[in-house]
Amino acid sequence: MSLISRSDRGSLAQWWFTIDRTLLSSVLLLMAIGVLISMAASPPVAQRIGLDSFHFFRGQVFFVCVGAAVAVIVSFFDPAMVRRSGLLAFVGSLVLMVLALRFGPDIKGAHRWIYLGPLNLQPSELAKPGFVIVAAWLLAERSKRPDMPGHWLAFAAAGLFIGLLVLQPDFGQTALVTLTFFAMLLVFGISWSIVFGLGGAAVLGGLLSYALVPHVASRINRFLYPDKGDTFQTDTAVSAFNNGGMMGAGPGGGVAKMVLPDAHTDFAYAVVGEEFGFIACLGLMLLFFFIIMRVLKRAKSEEDAFAALAMTGLVAMFGFQACINMGVNVGLLPAKGMTLPFISYGGSSLMGTALAMGFILALARRRAGSSLYNAPRVALA
Repeated sequence: MSLISRSDRGSLAQWWFTIDRTLLSSVLLLMAIGVLISMAASPPVAQRIGLDSFHFFRGQVFFVCVGAAVAVIVSFFDPAMVRRSGLLAFVGSLVLMVLALRFGPDIKGAHRWIYLGPLNLQPSELAKPGFVIVAAWLLAERSKRPDMPGHWLAFAAAGLFIGLLVLQPDFGQTALVTLTFFAMLLVFGISWSIVFGLGGAAVLGGLLSYALVPHVASRINRFLYPDKGDTFQTDTAVSAFNNGGMMGAGPGGGVAKMVLPDAHTDFAYAVVGEEFGFIACLGLMLLFFFIIMRVLKRAKSEEDAFAALAMTGLVAMFGFQACINMGVNVGLLPAKGMTLPFISYGGSSLMGTALAMGFILALARRRAGSSLYNAPRVALA
């Protein structure tokens, strides 16, 4: 017998019968898998740096519990609350990014983090979902009110965010945000001249980064010419997949995590491949693919421009990040410190992704007849 009746008019009942329970279950399942993989990958890393074996595992459990709560709480929001909270997250995170540039610790030449009391926060992770909400809002307003320069304001927001990422510097996040914004513009509908112009600007930016930033040039050169640089981490990760085969060496049977410095973060997918095998890797890929396609299907049927653009942008960012991480793990992309959503260890990343999924769940709720959804429809190609 159901504990919640359809005749119940309370907020919990309305949430339960309007939320996409399949999508919610898939997201929670992905979080649970992340806890399992952390149990397998993180103890050797913690031991190597003198920490308790389960230091990172306990952290992952804590972040997953908080992240799940954030996603569920945010899923109660209506579109107006999503817009307000997205704007707050974006503006607040930009301020923290500026403060990190001035007062944040220098970690390997980058200023991406800031200490807030006991918390060590990477503000760009929370800025990403906020940026998508703000950009979708501005583009949607342009659809409803052609006299409003919403698209130019969206470009300005993107330029400000990307500029701060370059100053940190964080070129991986720069590429991720650029790809996401480009996907949103394609859905919004822009002229081919702008498409080619943006594409040319992105290529020029990449070439300048390669020419002027030694760190970027080093990573690309090591990818193109593996015999001319240190490729230990990627080589070890690729070997892990070979060692795992179809069914894996079994939980605890992997050796890559014993030597990979980032086995619990950037290379958690390699640990999955070695200990659980190709079948588990394929299953994880299919779970990511299912979440992405379900959100895109919901966005395609959405009649509100803001909701369609926001869901598309948020899930595009989620999908691009997963593809980049997996691509690095199997040696198809240059090494880049980017986490696998909900799987890799990292509090800021997990909180940012949980916030993004909360926004998606909120916007994907069925709201038939709501006055909030009378804006022009955006058709997804």
